[in-house]
Amino acid sequence: EVQLVESGGGLVQAGGSLRLSCAASGFTFDDYAIGWFRQAPGKAREGVSYINPSDGSTYYEDSVKGRFTISSDYAKNTVYLQLNSLKPEDTAVYFCAAGMNVLGPFEDEYNYWGQGTQVTVSS
Repeated sequence: EVQLVESGGGLVQAGGSLRLSCAASGFTFDDYAIGWFRQAPGKAREGVSYINPSDGSTYYEDSVKGRFTISSDYAKNTVYLQLNSLKPEDTAVYFCAAGMNVLGPFEDEYNYWGQGTQVTVSS
């Protein structure tokens, strides 16, 4: 059974940090790119950051560039998203997704999705 399980969300003050984890199982981790997306209340889901674990290539949306860092741990089949300098507008449910041959915000190209983890940033 394919599973993506996010964790690490929580409540943090503006300027604070969190580290989100996306633990993958049930598929060959190396064959899939992993993307982080988020959905704020009343807004459409949007892409945040993406990584290709096989070669380490990464990409960030402008809204998080310089503040968020994506990384992967092959041994643990886990992708991390380090969130620094958090702002209230970063408040959202954060999802990870896995897709083959995709590295970007193309939601339809992702095959598997997690259930999400809530990040709330207070001002």
